Amino acid sequence: MIKRFKKSSVVAMMLSASLGFAADDIKIGVTGPYTGGSSSMGVSMREGVKIAIEEINKNGGVLGQKLVAIERDDEAKNERGVQIAEELINKEKVVATVGFINTGVALASERLYEEAKIPVMNNVATGSILTKQFLPPEFPDNYIFRNAANDSIQAPMIVEEAVVRRKFTKVAILADSTNYGQLGKDDLTKSLAAKNITPVAVEKFNIKDVDMTAQLLKAKEAGAEVILTYGIGPELAQIANGMTKLGWKVPMIGSWTLSMANFIDNAGPGGEGARMPQTFIQEPNTQKRKAFIEAYVKNVKPKNGRIESPVAAAQAYDSIYLLAAAIKQAGSTDGKKIKDALENLQEKVEGVVTVYNKPFNKEDHEAITLNIPVFGEVKGGKVVFAYEEDRKKGADIRLKQPKK
Repeated sequence: MIKRFKKSSVVAMMLSASLGFAADDIKIGVTGPYTGGSSSMGVSMREGVKIAIEEINKNGGVLGQKLVAIERDDEAKNERGVQIAEELINKEKVVATVGFINTGVALASERLYEEAKIPVMNNVATGSILTKQFLPPEFPDNYIFRNAANDSIQAPMIVEEAVVRRKFTKVAILADSTNYGQLGKDDLTKSLAAKNITPVAVEKFNIKDVDMTAQLLKAKEAGAEVILTYGIGPELAQIANGMTKLGWKVPMIGSWTLSMANFIDNAGPGGEGARMPQTFIQEPNTQKRKAFIEAYVKNVKPKNGRIESPVAAAQAYDSIYLLAAAIKQAGSTDGKKIKDALENLQEKVEGVVTVYNKPFNKEDHEAITLNIPVFGEVKGGKVVFAYEEDRKKGADIRLKQPKK
């Protein structure tokens, strides 16, 4: 019996080595869409994770162990996200998971992590409800965190840009039919109501729709002066292209996804001038950002040196450093201890987006506040600062504001 046990142990160790990780590696799940319409976000997120893990491992890892990314393509499908969550939790035994690009996938999957007491760091998905599903008294502990600008931040910014700064009063909303689009539409409607404005048109479209003529004609006939959007790159490009075909051009202002490469490239000239909130614009205006951009370009070799989704890449990079700091502080890979450490991080974490100084507590699992994002604008095939004053202050680190 003893000989048989030793032999099986050796086989297990050899199998672990053949898979590229040791038995004592710290496994981090990395889930996102690496194919399909959301892939520019997913791939950029994945590459940001890789850069952070490589840096951390070169400096000794965490608790003397290497971090290992266990990557899975959720294809932006809710049911696939659930399958992956089950696999990462039960088979791979991850200590935490980062990612979730699509709000619907996150909503479908995160309950499994909550039940397993495994922390999740949402580094892209922005649906406002994501960090608020598992609150007391029903749930004594909430394992869902985020370091992205949620839609309760973005929607008011979009409305402020359209109504206050640019003085538009006739506003149309075009949003996709996913959880992301419809929850974002609701946030926009609430933000407009706070300004005493009712949209002149609210139109829905589906993923993979290629003709937005009907929705755009309703907006045009209602006298819309601006289109507010909640969707992802390919369909957003169809909105811009649809306006070009109709010979009708009004500004597009929408959620951060207007910065996706597959919007910019597919919309071409029709996408010029589109504006969106951004936590990160690909400008090397600090040493940390310069090093990150150079590492990304070296590793990925993107076309024209442009990161396909700079926001997704930067937030993903930061999410790994936040988790690493929590694991180090906890002195353990136990999920409860990591969660507790995240809620009371003692170490300042220098990220690409910001410097995280006690970014979370038991009641607040959102690292990004309204003061951190700026407005980006599509110009010359890339996203730049929409406002010169923001560009000039680009090297200033915007820190999280404490709740009043």
